[in-house]
Amino acid sequence: MIPEPILLGFFTFFLFEPQSCTYTYLLADGATGDAVIIDPVLDTVPRDLRLLRELGLTLRYAANTHCHADHVTGSGALRRALGCASAISRASGASADLRLGEGDELRFGSFALRVVPTPGHTPGCVTFVLDDSSMAFTGDALLVRGCGRTDFQQGCARTLHRSVHERIFTLPESCRIYPGHDYHGHTMSTVGEERRHNPRLRLSADDFVALMERLRLPRPKILPEPPKKQPQNPP
Repeated sequence: MIPEPILLGFFTFFLFEPQSCTYTYLLADGATGDAVIIDPVLDTVPRDLRLLRELGLTLRYAANTHCHADHVTGSGALRRALGCASAISRASGASADLRLGEGDELRFGSFALRVVPTPGHTPGCVTFVLDDSSMAFTGDALLVRGCGRTDFQQGCARTLHRSVHERIFTLPESCRIYPGHDYHGHTMSTVGEERRHNPRLRLSADDFVALMERLRLPRPKILPEPPKKQPQNPP
C-alpha cells in the first residue's frame, strides 16, 4: 500500500550538512507526492530517507548541480534504496541515469526544474530553475554574496562570470537564489540582491578574473576520483 502524501501544494525542504556546509534541497508536489532532491550528501542519506518516509513522498530524481569536491554525493545510495533516477550534467563526465543538457527538465507532479548550464566552477555545473522562474538552485556557481572557487576541477573564472551574468542574473529580480553551500549563516538570496550586493560578481569580467587568481584557498578535505569516461557509441 502506498501512503497518501500529507502535504498540499508545492513544498521545499532546506537541509544542511555541517561538515561541508552543504545545502540539500527536497522539492515536492504535495498533491501527487512526487519529489526531487538536489545535491544529497552520502553521510545524510539516512536523514533524507527518514524524511521522505515520514512525509509519504515518492522520490523521482536525485540530482546533482555538479561533481562535488568537498563531499561524496548521496544520489547513488538514494537510487539503490528507492529506485529513483540519478541525474547530473552531461558535461560533467560523470555517470548517472540521466545526463542532462540545456533545456532538459526534471518533472515531479505538476512542477518541473529546468536545466540551465552555468559552467565555471566546474565545466559541468548546472543551475536548476523552477518552471515559473521563482526559484533557482545554483549549486556552487552563485553563493550568497560569493561564488564557487575556480582554481581546480577545470574551473575558469571568466566562464563563471559569464555564466552568472548571462544565465542567472537574467532571471527575474525576485527569483530566489538557493546556493549549494553557505559558510556565513545565510540561507537564500534573490537575483536582485546578488546583482547589487555580491562583491565578486559586481566586478567587471577582468577584475573578477584577477580577484579569483589572487585567492589562495586550501584544498577541500574530500576530493572525488576523476569521473569515469563514458563508453563511445559505435558508429
